[in-house]
Amino acid sequence: MRIEGRSVLVTGGSRGLGAALGRELGRRGGRVVLVGREGERLREVVAQIRGAGGQAHGLIADVGDPRAVQPLVGAACALVGPLDVLVHNASTLGAVPLRELADTKDHDFARVLEVNLLGPFRLSQAVVGSMLLRGQGLVLGLSSDAGVAAYPRWGAYGVSKAALDHLIRIWAEELRESGVRFLSVDPGEMDTRMHKDAIPEADLARLASPDDVARHLADLIESAEAWPSGARVELAAPRAAA
Repeated sequence: MRIEGRSVLVTGGSRGLGAALGRELGRRGGRVVLVGREGERLREVVAQIRGAGGQAHGLIADVGDPRAVQPLVGAACALVGPLDVLVHNASTLGAVPLRELADTKDHDFARVLEVNLLGPFRLSQAVVGSMLLRGQGLVLGLSSDAGVAAYPRWGAYGVSKAALDHLIRIWAEELRESGVRFLSVDPGEMDTRMHKDAIPEADLARLASPDDVARHLADLIESAEAWPSGARVELAAPRAAA
C-alpha cells in the first residue's frame, strides 16, 4: 500500500513514536490525522508536518473515553476522507513507578485497559465498516514485548498488549476474505517519555530513535501485503508469526 494520497489516523500523535510516524507519513505524501490529548504539542507536530510540505490535522481526544470515538472518526473523515490506515499507537503504562499486581489499584488497571485495549477495539469498530465497503484498509496495533514476556511490575500494561495482539488476530480471522488487513507490531524499545517513566535508569544509547522506528513502520505499511493478516511483526528483528 503506497502511503502517498492515503488517509491515515494515528492515535497518540502528540509525542514519541506517534509524532515521529506522523512526520514520516506526511513526508511520504499521506493525509495524516493525529490524535492526542496534549493540544499544544499536537499543534506543534502538525505545524512541523505542514512546514515540510505535508498534509496534517490534529484532533484533541482521549481514546480511552468511549464517548470520544464516534465524534473523532467523524471529524477525521470530514478532514481527509474515508480512512485507509488506522494506527493504534496511544498507550498508557498506568501508575508509575510501575508496581506489582498485588499493589495495583483497580482503577489504574481499568484505565490501562480503556486506553490500550478498549480504545483500539472501539476505534476499529468505527472505522472498519467503511474499509469493508471499499474492500481495502489496514489496521495496525502497536504492541510490546511485555505482551509476550511476563515482566514483574508490568502487569496491567503487559496484559493490555497481550490482549491487543489477540484482538488483532481475531479481527483478521473474522475478516479474512474482506480485503481489510490487520497487523500487530512490536516496535522495540525506544527513547521516549513512556520508556523513561517506566525505566528511568535505562541506558539511552541502547534505545532506538522514534524517528528511525517511524521509518521502519512506514516501510511496513507500504509492504503490509507481504505479511499474513493477523501477523505479529517485530520491527527490531522482522519476522512473521501467523
